[in-house]
Amino acid sequence: MNPLEINLNSTVKLNNGVEMPIFGLGTWDLRGKMGYQAILWALEAGYRLLDTAEVYGNEKRVGLAIKDSGIPREEIFITTKVFNTSQGFENTLKAFQESLIKLDVSYIDLYLIHAPATNLRLDTWKALEKLLDEGKTRTIGVSNYTTKHLTEQLDHYSKVPAINQVEFSPFLYQKDLLDFCNSHDIVLEGYSTLTKGVKLNNQTLIDIGKKYRKSTTQILIRWGLQHDVIQIPRSGNKDHIYENADIFDFQIKDDDMLTLDCLNEDFRAYGLDPNSYK
Repeated sequence: MNPLEINLNSTVKLNNGVEMPIFGLGTWDLRGKMGYQAILWALEAGYRLLDTAEVYGNEKRVGLAIKDSGIPREEIFITTKVFNTSQGFENTLKAFQESLIKLDVSYIDLYLIHAPATNLRLDTWKALEKLLDEGKTRTIGVSNYTTKHLTEQLDHYSKVPAINQVEFSPFLYQKDLLDFCNSHDIVLEGYSTLTKGVKLNNQTLIDIGKKYRKSTTQILIRWGLQHDVIQIPRSGNKDHIYENADIFDFQIKDDDMLTLDCLNEDFRAYGLDPNSYK
């Protein structure tokens, strides 16, 4: 992606030819009426990528918001995920069908394995390949996979994941994983780029934000995009939803990108270390 040319409508071509928006809304913990309203605000603001999951418990709300928005289904890119407790070949096929029913759609754009569950992930991937071959999902991928998990999968299956969704921020700058994915035509998608707000008062972030007249959240999101990492910041606040999308009118200079890269301290906002999956 050319950072000078990207905008809210920009997409990236995945390894099976599907075009995916580079920016969207993460919906973790967006439940009930407030979650429904947040999704409507995001769609109103121009978001066209919505990221949900079986375990989030909000697929019905996501589907209802899409329907009530009046935006044609084909203009919205829906991602959902199969959780660990539903993994395995048959269980995954069942979980996928349940997600379709909750979302009230006829297909999913991107279906992910939520985490590399030990002893289950390979059979789960086999189920995803079946769903892809049957046209029930347009593309498939994984989440929270390390290079070890990816290497294992590439050794067993010919279909390469289109996406690896992982926690990714300047404070968890997983450069080796990013390089590995790039070398295997896997697009990295980052969650928790905003660190759940924990690092927003970092002085380096504040100083760079002042330089570009942007908030620290906008700097974090823009940093991710300039590393060619899809961004899905989560917010239930209307002003923040609009602010998060206002990151296409500036470019972080190379020296400031390097400064942000150097903030890495292996900080995980959610505490989930994928290396724990053997």
